[in-house]
Amino acid sequence: MCGICGYQGKYQPGLVQRMMELIAHRGPDDSGFLEDPANQVALGHTRLSIIDLRPEGRQPIKNESRTISLICNGEIYNYKQLHDELVAKGHLFSSYTDSEVLVHLYEEEGTEMLSRLNGIFSFVIYDSRKNELFCARDQLGVKPFYYSNTNGFFIFASELKAILAARQVSKDIDPIAIQNTLTFLWSPSPTTMFKSIRKLEPGFALVVKGGKIKRQWRYYDIPYQAEDLISSEAEAIELVQSHLFKSVERQLMADVPVGAFLSGGLDSSAIVAMMKKICPNERPKCYTISFAGGKEFEGGVNDLPYARKVAGHLGVDLEEIVIEPDIVNNIERMIYYLDEPQADLAPINIMLICQKAREQGIKVLLSGAGGDDIFSGYRRHAALYMERYWSWLPQTVRHLVQSGANLLPTGWPPCRKIRKLLGNASLDKEKRLAVYFFWLNQKRVKTLLTNETLHTLGEYNSFAPMDNHLTNIPNVKNPLNRMLYLECKTFLPDHNLNYTDKMSMAHGIEVRVPLLDTDLVRLCGRISPHLKQNAMTGKYIFKKAMEAFLPHEVIYRPKAAIPGPLRIWLKNDLREMVRDVLSPVRVKRRGWFDHNAVQKLIEDNESAKIDAAYSIWAMVSMEIWASLFLDRSYTLCD
Repeated sequence: MCGICGYQGKYQPGLVQRMMELIAHRGPDDSGFLEDPANQVALGHTRLSIIDLRPEGRQPIKNESRTISLICNGEIYNYKQLHDELVAKGHLFSSYTDSEVLVHLYEEEGTEMLSRLNGIFSFVIYDSRKNELFCARDQLGVKPFYYSNTNGFFIFASELKAILAARQVSKDIDPIAIQNTLTFLWSPSPTTMFKSIRKLEPGFALVVKGGKIKRQWRYYDIPYQAEDLISSEAEAIELVQSHLFKSVERQLMADVPVGAFLSGGLDSSAIVAMMKKICPNERPKCYTISFAGGKEFEGGVNDLPYARKVAGHLGVDLEEIVIEPDIVNNIERMIYYLDEPQADLAPINIMLICQKAREQGIKVLLSGAGGDDIFSGYRRHAALYMERYWSWLPQTVRHLVQSGANLLPTGWPPCRKIRKLLGNASLDKEKRLAVYFFWLNQKRVKTLLTNETLHTLGEYNSFAPMDNHLTNIPNVKNPLNRMLYLECKTFLPDHNLNYTDKMSMAHGIEVRVPLLDTDLVRLCGRISPHLKQNAMTGKYIFKKAMEAFLPHEVIYRPKAAIPGPLRIWLKNDLREMVRDVLSPVRVKRRGWFDHNAVQKLIEDNESAKIDAAYSIWAMVSMEIWASLFLDRSYTLCD
């Protein structure tokens, strides 16, 4: 797990070194670079040593003839099998790293090699024979890849901030990202806050020649099947158990200590249970967070008692990290490392856990991320199931139901849930799938934007990225699978995986996600939807599969709230900070939001007329992001 960067185009002495400095936190153990001024190519790599800690593992790694060079961020879990195949074909290896197999596999199979890989990665291969860069991002988007391509200059990096080291990269803001962040609390790929910088989408690859993108294509898509479904509960349980075991076993490979997140939820608990099954005599170090006072919050459930119960049941060491409202002191640092505004406190939890793990000598953590996205575990999946009880109503009746639901106040949690369930009842079924991801409807979003921002947006609406993804799966008719497809294409990589990567790598920690192993994801695509969302029971088949390993009260515990009591803190501990960051003076100076509408939103939220906590936090995040990346040198925070 590392940081990569580089470019093809006009050669600029010292540029790749400046880029490497900005992502040095991703690879604190070693670094290396390649410069080929004649072909106008430079590659940089900062190394976090996990497999083969010797100097021989330093990147860029070259083939025997030194015509092909590789820089890679990530892990290739099936590298041993690939290594043996390549050695049998006569390839000579200079290290025992997993990354080196990519060099020799490219020699054998070219860009078709991508179909052979099981892992998490973003990599660039420089083929000096063709003077081409071959770039790819892993299937589910666990590892990030940013790039910019203008006027014959292609530049890329693991983090957006490194791309800004090139002075010719424009800092013009993309208003689509502003609207998307207000709508979703994050911005779907490929959009970033800068018009000139894009995110390579998960499962995509591209070839660059002469500083221009020559070819870009999707090499992988989420495999949901309409036929050959697994409908037998017993068969599905056995397959989920065996696939999860194999996934965790693959991802335990390391020449350094491996720990795990343990929130006390099903997903992280299942990962730790498999770790113990594979290594029963070991006591892996696990980490959890708790909030000051240990109380329930925002209608949710305190995770800590469940994490303690799982740790005792499995016999693992649990490190508890207490989160105080003074996390405000970490907000600027968090947003700097995120590269993008994200309206969530969960990144800070990840950051503090990884900081503690690194202090204790842990360099790899296993995470339960992805379980809700492949097995169906979010509240919106249950809400989708409930549609069967009213979606058959005539359009006129559904419109009346929607109007009634939207009259309910959002300050009270039960009313908030009813509005979420029925507040868009009149929309067609495809639009309803997308709107479940919205935190603000498009009409309310528009009221928060200035006329200038609205003018530059034109006719754009945030349904567009969701609509585009749904057109890629015309043969998948089941609504749940269509929604899970959207989860894995948008919310998972652009929100959960983005902050998990950025916050962990800020402290030189590699986070692996066994639930997103491609074999397990393929299996979930074959499992009948009713075994994933069984009436109001989400992750039904996963829960049944884990009954043999975990306490019943852990598996069937109430759904936890979004990490962090943001609604409470915004009205109390963070109130002054919000009023400062979103003051009329600052909002008017920025020019993105209507300052009167913003102040009214804050006042209505504080008086409990509406629930706008996360929308307010989205604007706070964007303003802090702008102060870091636009107003002053972003290097000040590194």
